[in-house]
Amino acid sequence: MIVWINGTFGAGKTSTARELTGILPDGTLFDPEFIGDALRVLLPRKRLAEVSDYQDLPSWRRLVVDTAAALLAELGGVLVVPMTLLRQDYRDEIFGGLAARRIPVRHVLLAPAETILRQRIATREEPGAPQDVDLRVRQWAYDHIPAYRHALGWLTADAHVVDNGALSVRETAERIAEAVRTEAAPVCDIVQTPEPTRETVAAGVLLFDEQDRVLLVDPTYKAGWEFPGGVVEPGEAPARAGVREVAEELGLVLDRLPGLLVVDWESPRPPGYGGLRLLFDGGRLDAAAAARLRLPGPELRAWRFVTEDEAADMLPPYRHARLRGALRARERGSPLYLEAGVPVG
Repeated sequence: MIVWINGTFGAGKTSTARELTGILPDGTLFDPEFIGDALRVLLPRKRLAEVSDYQDLPSWRRLVVDTAAALLAELGGVLVVPMTLLRQDYRDEIFGGLAARRIPVRHVLLAPAETILRQRIATREEPGAPQDVDLRVRQWAYDHIPAYRHALGWLTADAHVVDNGALSVRETAERIAEAVRTEAAPVCDIVQTPEPTRETVAAGVLLFDEQDRVLLVDPTYKAGWEFPGGVVEPGEAPARAGVREVAEELGLVLDRLPGLLVVDWESPRPPGYGGLRLLFDGGRLDAAAAARLRLPGPELRAWRFVTEDEAADMLPPYRHARLRGALRARERGSPLYLEAGVPVG
């Protein structure tokens, strides 16, 4: 199990995590900041200059998941992780990767009042660092408060909140340990999709509103928007898999099997295996049917009807290319075969 202690800079995550590690049975401290430090040494300066924070590096997010899984396989017990995550898509990617490895995560947010937070930052000192470094670190922490304030909406809905403004480090750690023991800090409700070990077949279903806008969904277990659908299970027909996924994700039962629009070969992009991606035409929903769409399970955060141009800003390029092919196939009335989104043949 992982206890992920979130909060902005100065909230007391690291000191609380050290204390909590001594309270929880078989507790081990894992600070992902060390992975960021290693990447600063290992990656070329040109690559590092392209990002403002090491969390923006896909390799950091991937290594956090892989390292946590390796530590738990080696040691067992509870991994205590003090790390600020203010971007919800990064939370989705990391927690989704952990869920895929069947690792439960209990998400805790340390949330002292902003006045107390600013007081802590003002008196914070880096051991052994010169005064100018202390000043830069404090300013950096101040600069992140607006982003933290903006993230509080999803953070407070996602995590177990502990106001540690008037608590000592020990009291804060004991409060978290009690929340874990009593399950007041529950395991994150995130779909556990096993990671593939080879190429997969996935089926998506395109649904349209009365303005011919296409429906996209926002999964909780990975970054970015997607089409309704999922991986085809062994022995399952792809079109029926699409129908099943639409019912599970949106509460919508299609009254017919959808017609094929595109077959797209997605080439492997390590660590992904790629495979066949099929898109089907689920038809047009009238206003009444669209109003009945629901998010009955933990897999999706939101859904939205969008135009083709709007989808370009929401989908990865290869997925948007697949959508373009599917829309062209729908216009011409015959399916297309694609490779990496490009029509072939």
